[in-house]
Amino acid sequence: MKLRLGSKLAIVITSPAIAREVLKDHDIVFANRDVPAAGRVATYGGSDIAWNPYGPEWRMLRKVCVLKMLSNTTLDSVYDLRRNEMRKMVAELVAEMTQLLGKPNVSDFFPGLAGLDLQGVEKEMRGLVCRFDGIFEKMIGERRRVKGEEERKEKDFLQFLLNLEEEGSGADSKTPLTITHVKALLMDMVTGGTDTSSNTIEFAIAEMMHKPEVMMRVKEELEFVVGTDNKESHIPKLSYLQAVMKETLRLHPVLPLLIPHSPSETTIVGGYTIPKGSRMFLNVWAIHRNPSSWEKPLEFDPTRFLNAKWDYSGNDFNYFPFGSGRRICAGIAMAERTVLYFLAILMHLFDWTIPQGQKLDVSEKFGIVLKKKVPLVVIPTQRLSNPNLYH
Repeated sequence: MKLRLGSKLAIVITSPAIAREVLKDHDIVFANRDVPAAGRVATYGGSDIAWNPYGPEWRMLRKVCVLKMLSNTTLDSVYDLRRNEMRKMVAELVAEMTQLLGKPNVSDFFPGLAGLDLQGVEKEMRGLVCRFDGIFEKMIGERRRVKGEEERKEKDFLQFLLNLEEEGSGADSKTPLTITHVKALLMDMVTGGTDTSSNTIEFAIAEMMHKPEVMMRVKEELEFVVGTDNKESHIPKLSYLQAVMKETLRLHPVLPLLIPHSPSETTIVGGYTIPKGSRMFLNVWAIHRNPSSWEKPLEFDPTRFLNAKWDYSGNDFNYFPFGSGRRICAGIAMAERTVLYFLAILMHLFDWTIPQGQKLDVSEKFGIVLKKKVPLVVIPTQRLSNPNLYH
């Protein structure tokens, strides 16, 4: 489908076959982004991994993220930090930022008017970034003050980035990792790893409460696999809970249109000419609900993912909640651990009920990030007798 958004041409893809052409056959051509004005401001001029144009700088950032920050080895090493500090004070700021990123902006539709910032989106985003930057500067300053006094026993993502920045290169790359890159990647971690994960968890709990038989099966699996010990190492054994997460992301993908792609040259896709610089949306939300690919597509049924071929690799274009190709999400491993660990704890330690007089709602509020239309309100009740599990 072709849309004319101001002076911008937008293409919306809802076919798995055409998605394959874009993300696999012409992957390099479509590996660029059409950066919105708010996104450029939010990420220090597009210095992050999400909006950076495809090229040496992006490849360096991708290598830093995948090999250094978000590898399984690194994720294992920061397990205690992740367990004890799952949420930070910046979470309210994140909600404001994602709202601004998804807000229709005249500056994006008519780039010639961008300098006027008619809606004040960039001005508002600069205010948010200034608050984030103050937090980042404080964190970085504290780390550098203690540097040399005592070698840190525990390394977290910030320490990995600072070490690479001080070495003068990103993951043995010829392209240097600068302090601006460090801040931009921290922004990606904050915005991409908090609101998105919490939304997926909220949808998963709502869907399980809507189908009590699913929640009962999750709890039975947790009783059998976990018992009275909560450890992240149990996650690979929780096959049904993993299926719940996959089914949640099928019905409620975090980014329903992914992050827009933009071809670096005019290309033929599906017999149609896609002009250079156009904005391409891949409607993964619609693809995941395609009745020709999915049986009873609107029904929440985790069993469809048990012993099934679908994973998060993006190789099957009927299911790719994290995208596909070169610009596939770099944080899949972290997202999977975070969501599954949270769900395992919440389902294992508590029983959940809906407040009297309220109805359960699983409808969606569409945006750059998918949210529940009506926030989930539930009441937890302690399930297990061991008080140490609740510390």
